[in-house]
Amino acid sequence: MSRAALLASCALAALSGPAQAAEWSLLARNYLLHNDVREPGQALRREWAQGFIASVAAEPLAFGELRLGGEVHGFLGLKLDGGRGHAGTGLLPLDSRGAAEDDYSSAGGALHLRWGETRLRYGEMTVETPLLDTGDKRLQPEYASGWLLDSHALEGMRLQAGRFTAFKNQDASSGHGDFAGYGASTRHGGLSLAGLRMSGPGSAWGGALYTGRLDETWDQAYANLNARLGRWALDANLYRTRDSGAARAGRIDTLAYSLLGSLRLGGHGLSLGYQRVEGDTPFDFVGGDSIYLANSAKYADFNGPGERSWQLRYQWTSAALPGLSLSARYVRGSRIDGSHAPRGGAYADSYGRGGRHWERDLDLRYVVQSGAARDLSLSLAHVAHRANAVQGGADLDRVYLIIEYPLSGGF
Repeated sequence: MSRAALLASCALAALSGPAQAAEWSLLARNYLLHNDVREPGQALRREWAQGFIASVAAEPLAFGELRLGGEVHGFLGLKLDGGRGHAGTGLLPLDSRGAAEDDYSSAGGALHLRWGETRLRYGEMTVETPLLDTGDKRLQPEYASGWLLDSHALEGMRLQAGRFTAFKNQDASSGHGDFAGYGASTRHGGLSLAGLRMSGPGSAWGGALYTGRLDETWDQAYANLNARLGRWALDANLYRTRDSGAARAGRIDTLAYSLLGSLRLGGHGLSLGYQRVEGDTPFDFVGGDSIYLANSAKYADFNGPGERSWQLRYQWTSAALPGLSLSARYVRGSRIDGSHAPRGGAYADSYGRGGRHWERDLDLRYVVQSGAARDLSLSLAHVAHRANAVQGGADLDRVYLIIEYPLSGGF
């Protein structure tokens, strides 16, 4: 267990008493992932696993408006299927023979101080910002270790600032790993960020501005503007990335932006998106969900150098059967040109010239609305991706089947 987890565990055990409320949660996640990679020499990859994610949080000490608390989390993953020759989907860690481990587990935690609507956390945690967003796409969530200040003290504004120096991947037990992107990595240092989110009255409009640094690699800035008017919604995102320090990933000067327009009519939704990357290298990021561009899909991010992509998406929620929803998305990208990537950099030879690809995602989801199985969810998804040889991504068909049952309470 990490030092932060030990501190948090001791704090909760020693300080919480029968009069002090603590909150707990347990998520049981059953996950089947089937990859059919349609390229020579690529084997079928299929893994089926059961995961349990537990957490406890409490604020047992109070000094006026200042509250001291902590949170601990634990994870256990069990292999149900996925032996040698089928492993490698990211659900389970691999042993020295390339086979999936039978099980893996981890634990961590954080201390926090709260003053009104401002909270300072220190330790291992999930993070949700445009420059570092720990992913939750497999059996175990990703975690980052460091500190994070999160304040809602001003109405309509949210201030965030933090620094993270250690990382836990989705298929690992250690909290001292690295997050890797398309060419960059956290192995050369930590990641710092600061930013502000704003929202207007009634959330009719909103925006965000963030800035951050990946040590010895890049400086990155982010901007967002979004608006809602009745059935219409518009969301614009922009990233600017430039190399900094020792430039461990090579020279980078990239502008990436997207625009997504949506229309909602009853239970039906239709969205149209455009995304573009300007520069000789791809738009890169670390952390599984640290890309808020519109055309980042379930497999491809459509973030190649020079890439332009379009998205068409349809969403439906059932009125006759509450909890049932369907989504269908098609994204096509082209004009990828990686032939001018700096020699010796992390992105050299990753892309050719004239790259193009497309992806089709189909998602069906049902959440039980009442009874003993309330909040039990079943998700079935299919992904198809096709690309030419210079794009860099694989041709594949992928099937997800996920069953989740969350429980929560207090004591």
